[in-house]
Amino acid sequence: MRDTASVRGHLPDENPGFVGRRTELERVSAALAEHRLVTVTGVGGVGKTRLALRAAHRAAERYPDGAWWTDLGQLDGERLLVALVADSVDLADHTPGMAATGLCRRLADDRLLLVLDSCEHLAEPCARLVAELLAAAPGLTVLATSRRPLGVAGEETIALDPLPPAGPDALALLRRAAGEDFPAAGPAGEICVRLEGIPLALELAAAQIRLQGAEAVRDQLGSRLDAAPGARFDLLAHTERVWPSRHQTLRAAIGWSHELSTPLERLLWARLSVFRGPFDLASATAVCTGGPLDRATLPEALDGLVRASVVRPPDAAGRHRMLDTIREYGATWLDRTGEAGTVADRHAAHFRGLAGRAETEWHGARQLRWYRTVDAHHTDLRTALDRLLRTDPDAALDLVGSVAFAWSCRGRLREARDGLEQALLLSEARGRVRARALWALGVTLVLQGEFGPAQDVSERCAREARHAEYAEPAGAGAETGAGTETGAGTGSGRDRPGDLTLDAAALAGLLALTTGRPTAAHVVVGHVLDAARGGPADSAARLRCHLVRVFALTGLGRLAEAREKALRLRALCEELDEHWTRTALEYQLALTGLLEGDPVAASGHARAMLEGTRRLGASLGVALGLDVLATALAAAGEGERAADVSGTGEAYWRSTGQPRRGLPGLRALHEKYTDTVRASIGEPAYEEIFVRALTGLPQDGLDRALRGPGRHG
Repeated sequence: MRDTASVRGHLPDENPGFVGRRTELERVSAALAEHRLVTVTGVGGVGKTRLALRAAHRAAERYPDGAWWTDLGQLDGERLLVALVADSVDLADHTPGMAATGLCRRLADDRLLLVLDSCEHLAEPCARLVAELLAAAPGLTVLATSRRPLGVAGEETIALDPLPPAGPDALALLRRAAGEDFPAAGPAGEICVRLEGIPLALELAAAQIRLQGAEAVRDQLGSRLDAAPGARFDLLAHTERVWPSRHQTLRAAIGWSHELSTPLERLLWARLSVFRGPFDLASATAVCTGGPLDRATLPEALDGLVRASVVRPPDAAGRHRMLDTIREYGATWLDRTGEAGTVADRHAAHFRGLAGRAETEWHGARQLRWYRTVDAHHTDLRTALDRLLRTDPDAALDLVGSVAFAWSCRGRLREARDGLEQALLLSEARGRVRARALWALGVTLVLQGEFGPAQDVSERCAREARHAEYAEPAGAGAETGAGTETGAGTGSGRDRPGDLTLDAAALAGLLALTTGRPTAAHVVVGHVLDAARGGPADSAARLRCHLVRVFALTGLGRLAEAREKALRLRALCEELDEHWTRTALEYQLALTGLLEGDPVAASGHARAMLEGTRRLGASLGVALGLDVLATALAAAGEGERAADVSGTGEAYWRSTGQPRRGLPGLRALHEKYTDTVRASIGEPAYEEIFVRALTGLPQDGLDRALRGPGRHG
């Protein structure tokens, strides 16, 4: 693992409990130097993930474009496989068309290492994707972990066996996990032999050693493992779904941990298996209570599972997780209890509620907190959506409509679009939930540059908003997720547009702006705002319409008016502690500064925008902000800094999977001032700085861009 300079890419931190595996590590490292696809295979719990992570950290410096990690264990089907891999390599997925095409384009010219962890349940789709990526990207190397080979031509397979049971590494792992320095001879050594050196089994045993002592654990394992194979695991049905029959020892060790758990701990273990991502105590309580497991008893049961190493201790954010092998065991027991459907429904209902709360909190001081909450629970929100698409499409439409805008802001455009299109197709719900989902889909399509389909969705959104606010009886839509943003149009009189119509207008205005029609944008939002009651602070929809109007004024050349309205709106956002609109306003103010010939002001606003987009994790916003900052620096005659920022901007644009875009006015200014500074510092000098920034670490380039004069008021 490197302790020095940072490198491009993303790998999780290594587990400090890594022990031994020197020979295996050298084999993987040598294979990566010779082969483009290396797959580490072995039984669940044998340490494939740890070995792959250690090997990836060791090899990362050999790949100029980084080492990137994808945890496939969070998927229960192939539908979002490409989207997850794209997200893991920082492809913000703004491109339309076939999903794999954008990913192939992103990787085509790069030399990078892609790690695909836990492929076994998606072996065939993984094999197809890996074959396509390797063909499209000659500089790509893939390191996979799977319980069986992928079967791709040229694959180098390394079978990972357990640690030598009587060797020093197995004992070292047991010592480290138990926190006790056992002698080599005695109960600890016998435990290592009985558990055949399987790392996960040793960790489970170490947890029991902390509770009971090594001698008691040795004796219990002896009575279990000395029994006939059929008697070791007699309470577990359908074991072949999780482990091959020859791996009886690990099965027995996990079954032993299960037997040592209290009845409430076993029940919680089974119910927790519905979580595919990290979970906190609040989510576990909401999903897993019922019967004897209530709010008072669940925390103690969870603590017991943590002490037994069945559940990982909470991280800094208070989130727990289960290893896939242990989760799969719990899922088998959940099936056996007959509760699988009930608990999955509770899980879906909980995350639908979380999504609705996040939407309600979008307008106000808790926006950033809930935006990050949606991001942290992304895996289980997707899991809940998949469940509802099968069981309750109307509820699925409500869930995805609540979070799709946040997903799009985060760069998960393909997932947002996929979920919205499926739910809209399957659900027959009308009114607010459909109008809101159409609005979110329209925004997603605009961000993907799909202006034709976006126009169709925009028109459908406007019709659905009119139906909801004028045709439906007052109060309709409550059963399908109507919340606080129904607006004035659903209130008394029903003679003025409400928030659904306002958002439909904001979508139409956004589409007009991005296609170079500021007059149309100004007219459509102005007409609705003039007819609506209330001010911009009253709802998110009103604020969005006012934002579009500010951009339209800029496009029309009414710069003083645009700046004055933008500054008032920004002050309002600061009062509300609203982040997303404030960031967009900084972009508009930077553009206005450029158009008014004030590059110093433009630079300050551009940096403020970049700070906001970095907090939101929005790579498209970062790319746009770097463009406007580079333009401002060029306009100020700072040619070398402009070249550096522009090169970093190109790196971020490539992470979105699309060529440079932006408002037409900015594109023209960027070309004009870039040509000027190229001439002033010389084409070779400009290109050298540009390429150095493009091929360097994007985060370092962003840090350099943010250094400079403070934010301009």
